[in-house]
Amino acid sequence: MPLSAIRPPSADTPRTPAPADVLRTVSDARTPVFVTVHANGRRRYSYWRPLDSTTGRGGCYAALPTAECDELLSAGRIALGDPLTDPTKTTYRVRPVRTPQTPARVPSTPARPAPAPARDRVRAA
Repeated sequence: MPLSAIRPPSADTPRTPAPADVLRTVSDARTPVFVTVHANGRRRYSYWRPLDSTTGRGGCYAALPTAECDELLSAGRIALGDPLTDPTKTTYRVRPVRTPQTPARVPSTPARPAPAPARDRVRAA
């Protein structure tokens, strides 16, 4: 690949994932996400990134952006589990909040058609 094909990220490109990407990571059952709240109040959301055998990357803890996670928490999209307390920090499991699925279109009860007016039938003789 020529060097001209590699472009540096522009200044207006966000470097953090969108809240939808964070929610997708939290919702993945294979990726347990935790938040650690330190004694000084600092919070850190993180998960274990498994080793990818094809790229050789991973096998380490990865941090999620705190601002996006706090936004999801305040919006009620994620919830914290039971605390695990340590003298210097408290750790919570982060889980997605399951919202009931609503149909895209609410079916209305069909209106019954009015009965047809009675017709006088004349028989041909």
